[in-house]
Amino acid sequence: MIKMFRAFAKDESGATAIEYGLIAALIALVCVVAFTALGDTIADSFNEVATTLCESAGGTYSLTATGTNSCTFS
Repeated sequence: MIKMFRAFAKDESGATAIEYGLIAALIALVCVVAFTALGDTIADSFNEVATTLCESAGGTYSLTATGTNSCTFS
């Protein structure tokens, strides 16, 4: 019985899987933080491109009553 406990204590076969799981969790956490931090910057860049395209086509790019941006032509 004591030999079984010693063998179980020395067994490290599951340690690698746990390490890989911790690394994957850390990478996922870094991605979430990075996407959260860059989200507004990316959205602002897309809005700037949309505004430029709309105005160069002769339209007006503005916020609608439903809370979305829209390009309108008059």
